[in-house]
Amino acid sequence: MLIERADYADLIELAAHRQRLWEGQSAYVQALSALHRRAWGGKRPPARLAGLAELPLIDKEMLRRSQRDTPPFGDYLAAPETAVARIHRTSGTTGTAMNLALSARDAHETAVIGGRAQAAAGLGPGHRVVHCLNYRLWMGGFTDHATLEATGATVVPFGVGDTQLLVRTIKELGITAISCTPSYPAVLEQVIAEHYPELKPRDLGLRLGLFGGEAGLDDPEFRQRLETVWGFSVRNSNYGVTDVFCNFAGQSEVDNDLHFMALDVLQPELIDPATGAVLAWQEGQRGELVLTHLSRQCQPLVRFRTGDIILLTGTGKARCGRTAPRFRVVGRSDDMVVVRGINAFPTQVAAVLHQFPSLSGEYRIVLEGSGPYDLLPVEAELALGAAQTEGLVAEIERRIKQDIGVSARVTLSPFNSLPRSEGKTRRVIRKDRS
Repeated sequence: MLIERADYADLIELAAHRQRLWEGQSAYVQALSALHRRAWGGKRPPARLAGLAELPLIDKEMLRRSQRDTPPFGDYLAAPETAVARIHRTSGTTGTAMNLALSARDAHETAVIGGRAQAAAGLGPGHRVVHCLNYRLWMGGFTDHATLEATGATVVPFGVGDTQLLVRTIKELGITAISCTPSYPAVLEQVIAEHYPELKPRDLGLRLGLFGGEAGLDDPEFRQRLETVWGFSVRNSNYGVTDVFCNFAGQSEVDNDLHFMALDVLQPELIDPATGAVLAWQEGQRGELVLTHLSRQCQPLVRFRTGDIILLTGTGKARCGRTAPRFRVVGRSDDMVVVRGINAFPTQVAAVLHQFPSLSGEYRIVLEGSGPYDLLPVEAELALGAAQTEGLVAEIERRIKQDIGVSARVTLSPFNSLPRSEGKTRRVIRKDRS
């Protein structure tokens, strides 16, 4: 079902390939996914992919309800349970954790597509990469490990925890690349400072930082800080939606926008997040990303709302030669905070905070109640050795107002007082939610 080097393929040929896949996939889903039949209300899926908008959207709550009513995989499991080769679980960052079933073919396609993203970032034969994501049920562990292996690199399966051992392992094995969340290097830096004072992070010899699972790398100040402190090239090589593909987009060595690497087996759409209306797939368009599987056996999804708001930045050939469309993630619809009618995202707050050397970059937005909000409550952390100076809070609030357009209430706390995580870091805390 996959096309070799699909990220370089002719877009017209890819469209014809997707149409051929849809003809079989649509019949498969209609016959075997009770969730979709229920959502479609007896309507037959359109014969042409161009008619997808005739079908209703599927959202995460529908999947949760399906798994509650038909455990453990929900009634959108289209393959027999004997075909399930691997089981994962979502992180549960934005709600109840979901059980994810992959057939052997699903797992293979997942590894190949993720491998395209990791390879575009510069990983390949000759690299030794240490993978520092949770190896338990979360897809970020073993499945992302498989995407790293698909590049031909040597993979060291470290996981999370025992950061002192990680520092020693990087030095002893001559590791050249690290795969982790963007917030994890801050944890490593703290351990190095406390336990290896003779070392600086760049002394470890890492040449490539491969990141995913969190936002933040679109902020040039944050990216520059990582590159300066660690001495490695920074790549967002691991963007995905775990219910669909754990990794299907990444940055290339010459372009900081994400490349959509799954155009041979995944149909993307953009919609207005408020109305669900379909938006044109064209450069400069901004909307919520909606995805449809075209070659999925176990838990196929048709018109699934990802909750990610993206900006489509390129649909022609990129400087690296790839035809894969380019985009940037603006934020998540469930992390969006509306302040006096203005949409604010955590990534925008991070971009402001990283302009201040006296801040560590750690922050969170703690919301009381369900809104609407008159002020954006931001808790930020001072950098190591920095002291709160007169006027610092006022200047941060002024910059947030200037750059984002919302009024903020900023409070500062000492270094290392905000929670850190070896996995995903939650930036928006809603106290009215569990």
